[in-house]
Amino acid sequence: MPALVLLGAQWGDEGKGKATDLLGGSVDYVVRYQGGNNAGHTVVVGDQKYALHLLPSGILTPECTPVIGNGVVVDPSVLFSELNGLNERGVDTSKLLISGNAHIITPYNVTVDKVTERFLGKRKIGTTGRGIGPTYADKINRVGIRIQDLYDESILTQKVDAALDGKNQLLTKVFNRRAIEVEQVVEELLSYADRLKPYVADTVLILNKALEDDKVVLFEGGQGTLLDIDHGTYPFVTSSNPTAGGACTGAGVGPTKISRVIGILKAYTTRVGSGPFPTELFDADGEALRRIGGERGVTTGRDRRCGWFDAVIARYATRVNGLTDFFLTKLDVLTGWEQIPVCVAYEIDGKRVEELPYSQTDFHHAKPIYETLPGWSEDITKAKTFEDLPKNAQDYVKALEEMSGAPISAIGVGPGRDETIEINSFI
Repeated sequence: MPALVLLGAQWGDEGKGKATDLLGGSVDYVVRYQGGNNAGHTVVVGDQKYALHLLPSGILTPECTPVIGNGVVVDPSVLFSELNGLNERGVDTSKLLISGNAHIITPYNVTVDKVTERFLGKRKIGTTGRGIGPTYADKINRVGIRIQDLYDESILTQKVDAALDGKNQLLTKVFNRRAIEVEQVVEELLSYADRLKPYVADTVLILNKALEDDKVVLFEGGQGTLLDIDHGTYPFVTSSNPTAGGACTGAGVGPTKISRVIGILKAYTTRVGSGPFPTELFDADGEALRRIGGERGVTTGRDRRCGWFDAVIARYATRVNGLTDFFLTKLDVLTGWEQIPVCVAYEIDGKRVEELPYSQTDFHHAKPIYETLPGWSEDITKAKTFEDLPKNAQDYVKALEEMSGAPISAIGVGPGRDETIEINSFI
């Protein structure tokens, strides 16, 4: 069963786009299975840099069919903007497929997201304000708008009316905002219908038939394991399941068809938004990681919080995802440090804890316990094999592999498409 899941093993922003792009030439379909335009991938091809927010990374590989699965929430205006940008740069986007069951981010979802986050003040979650959470909430509350609804104006109007019935009460009576008119929303959504139609398909059927025909299908998650709504640092999480199980529900493919689960690990750790982060650095080292690593959110533009590698989190990601491999990214960013600390456990209430705490309270109070590994000063961006790396860099990778619980099968040594050491083939 040539089906692979590729996902973030930390808090997102690990470099999943580079990993997906590396596999692109060997993959027939790349499927985005959850999230929305709150997640971004940066892919560097030659001297060209592409920032993708909603589209699967496979959109940049001509032989590959990119798919937006039913588990994704889609803002049509963002989708068209992204497609236009790629078309202007000569990228063929005509093969894109979008599930008719994917939910639409409506204008009122964006409004509710922004006013709710503002209302929370110091208790804010740190959302991107793009309507992702409210759209998933509508989906669960069964008042969501799906892409297929755009092709039945009567049903669309009924659904928008039902959704706004409660939301307008909230907007006017709690947040002192003006009510949103049903007709205005329906008109805007219908304006997207004709352009969307060529892309809309029964993606569940297409993907399952592709697997039956021995095609290679790569399922690409947004965000990361620690942002999973069930398994992340709740409530400072996203509103969907970036973990491996989310690929099955978000694309309509059974778990018995998944053959490999690849976790993307950054050689240090970053996080965007609020929430606990045990290894976060507030010193010159943290600033250097941010500067050298270019740690700014692709979608949000926010500076990422930076810290040393956390092996506790890596072990947790291995467990909850059933990881078979790791892709270690941005090893080159650590070049120049004489000593590199690695978090191997936490101290909580005076006790050493080697696994992720079950209690949210404990995790908030976790203090990192570090082991220090020797660094390296040699430029590693030209390395083509593991043996080309300096010995200390090799030892660092081996230590992370042993601590994390799954083999490291590829290493990113630079931002470029060809700046990757492939130790074991993923396919």
